[in-house]
Amino acid sequence: MSKTISRPFFIFNPKSYLYGQELYDLVVTAEDLSDIYKDKISILVTGPFADLANMVKLTKNAIISAQHMDHLELGRGMGFITAESLRNIGVQACFLNHAEHPMSLAELSKAINRARENYIETIVCADSIEEAKAIAKLNPDVILCEPTELIGTGMVSDDSYIQKTNEAIREVNSDILVMQAAGISTADDVYRTIKLGADGTGCTSGIVKADNPHEMLREMVESCLKAYEERK
Repeated sequence: MSKTISRPFFIFNPKSYLYGQELYDLVVTAEDLSDIYKDKISILVTGPFADLANMVKLTKNAIISAQHMDHLELGRGMGFITAESLRNIGVQACFLNHAEHPMSLAELSKAINRARENYIETIVCADSIEEAKAIAKLNPDVILCEPTELIGTGMVSDDSYIQKTNEAIREVNSDILVMQAAGISTADDVYRTIKLGADGTGCTSGIVKADNPHEMLREMVESCLKAYEERK
């Protein structure tokens, strides 16, 4: 059964910092949190392609996401990642157009359609208000508003940027979920971002570099849920 991303949501994106058992242990923590807060918050975890199948086996409620997916149809395409191969192992979401793996609008349009055909939800990155508006017209499931220059810096987007991008996307398509995640490094950053109107947020280095990554993941998920419930 497909698990749908709903608001609020939190995404732990370890990029290539983690693999194997260290990553799987955090997937179990995310799954435990998903069970505790079932039907209250969507929790997603991304992973390297080689780990995704094992990650899926560890989850029932948490959503496992690929960090990228290509737009190619089945056939020739050495070294590419197809929607069918991801769906076959149980992956139910994918990132597209991250600053570290950019795509053209034409590629994005094809990839979003390929994902939709295979019941994979799309989280598409945009580094400006203008790009967010253009991507919104492609109707992805989630748009991640993340200025490239803030990624990994610990510096978060200012209030005005968050509010303006939230509004810009919703003016084009109010069904698209809006994620704000630039520079998120603490549970307080998570709380502030959700209070400012985002549907979800996420983190990489703030978790993987924490003294206790499991505790930091828990604190961020709980802050996300708390801020959303207070906002309602």
